[in-house]
Amino acid sequence: MSRPEADDAALPLDALITEAARGPLARLLPVAPAARLAAAALRSPAATAGRAVGLLAELDRIGLGARPAAGRAEDPRHADPAWADDPVLSRLLQAHRAARDSALELVEDLAADADDADRLRVAVARLADLLAPGTNPLLHPRGLREALRSGGASAVRTVRALGADLTSPPRLPDGRARLEPGVETATAPGAVVLRAPLFELIHYLPATEQVAEVPVLVVPGVVNRVHLVDLAPDRSLVRRLVEAGQQVFALSWSNPGPADAGRGLDAYAAAVVEALGACERICRVDRTTLLGVSTGGLLAAAVTARLERQERVAALVLAGTTLDRERSRTGPAAAPVDDAEVRAAVTAVGRAGLLDGRRLAEIHALLCPEALVWPAWERRYLGTGRTRPDPLRAWNLDALHVPAALFRDLAELALSGALTRPRSARVLGRPVDLSAVDRDVYLLSGVADRVGSWQAVYRTSQVLGGKCRFVLVPGSTAAAVGYGTSVHRVAAGAVSAGNPADAERWRAASHVEQGSWWEDFVAWLGERSGTVVDAPPELGGRGLHPIHPAPGTYLGNPS
Repeated sequence: MSRPEADDAALPLDALITEAARGPLARLLPVAPAARLAAAALRSPAATAGRAVGLLAELDRIGLGARPAAGRAEDPRHADPAWADDPVLSRLLQAHRAARDSALELVEDLAADADDADRLRVAVARLADLLAPGTNPLLHPRGLREALRSGGASAVRTVRALGADLTSPPRLPDGRARLEPGVETATAPGAVVLRAPLFELIHYLPATEQVAEVPVLVVPGVVNRVHLVDLAPDRSLVRRLVEAGQQVFALSWSNPGPADAGRGLDAYAAAVVEALGACERICRVDRTTLLGVSTGGLLAAAVTARLERQERVAALVLAGTTLDRERSRTGPAAAPVDDAEVRAAVTAVGRAGLLDGRRLAEIHALLCPEALVWPAWERRYLGTGRTRPDPLRAWNLDALHVPAALFRDLAELALSGALTRPRSARVLGRPVDLSAVDRDVYLLSGVADRVGSWQAVYRTSQVLGGKCRFVLVPGSTAAAVGYGTSVHRVAAGAVSAGNPADAERWRAASHVEQGSWWEDFVAWLGERSGTVVDAPPELGGRGLHPIHPAPGTYLGNPS
């Protein structure tokens, strides 16, 4: 299977929870900073007029052909030679770039507050990116050529398809297309051995005659579905682990409804504790390795700190998990978070009862339209019509709703940074101290994650008290988990809270290793999985018997 075009931009959507609560329009146009910028423009009319005159002069030069034609663009939307060779399309692209640059310069001139300037720069860049000429299928050279060839019929089809896609969220090209669980995705054999209102516990079928004594429990993020670890028949971390002799379990979250509005962080933490107990019961062991993805990692770490006997967790595996959230509000494509706006979002979601997961997909697309919108746009509007989505994109779009209470709890942790201060955050009624978590940790991050930089994930090694093997992969964390990688970056020694917190110093001391991080992880995990025992003769056990084939019933519930 070839890697999809959006690999480098995919991410666990729960990283965008506070973004999505405010909606796409609020993120594109931050109202308060924009109002302050408008007020500054009124106070400084000369500066505003100067930029406007400069833009008009530049547009005049472009129109007269005094500016050189637009060169070849790295942006795939503008890769067609016509964007450089056609005089009309080339001028259109140049005019767009000039308008974007003028708007950014105006922000630099007038925004007095540094946070306002950061947020407005991001907003202008995102809006300009969305309005790029190549994003419009009716302006794209390929679309224009096809419209001429078909006598306008292709343009009519494009408009109809676009209208259908914009009728309901996620308002993206073929945004409601899903892969069939158990057939096209989530195909690893197994069974549901425990069902609760909040989750199903899947026990995967061993692939070897002998297995590791210590099982692995996958804890997915609270917004994304579990099948990132079992993305496709030929790309499945679950299959790789069972082939290596591991016993693998996974939580599959149910999709919350209005009745679940009161389920907060404690409810999800209690689910992890219940699943942990089920793994111990079935495998007849007293410890389990927890593998958490994004907020699933937050849950895994918090539960470990909360347990009366921390030794119940053999090791922690955290993929794309940022615990130091107070210091990690910005990433390569994110702007500073305004506390008042987040609290207003908490109130709004509280009134609604749920945060619609489909809005997360829309916000996600705004971060990087050239990678997250254009490939699907090209297939849908400039290609032969409907095509099956690639597994990673389908996983990204198939988001779960977020109960209001959980949104409130996660937003509060993000604003307060309580997880980084011993005994400041409470989980299941007791204060937790993540610095006291002394388990070995395998910490994974992608260098191209769009929200929360890899440096922020690295700082998780400074929050926990154990030793971390930090692994940096190209592309995104989600793509690495779902597809593996061909290379990864590691350092010779473990990193812990006693080491310097500077992620760039780690990178300078690290080296690139060839081969998938999956193989590195399998070797690391094997050293922490106890003895080898005979594979169980059946799935489940000790009163927890199969009740439904994998991937269960919760994975198939639509958003």
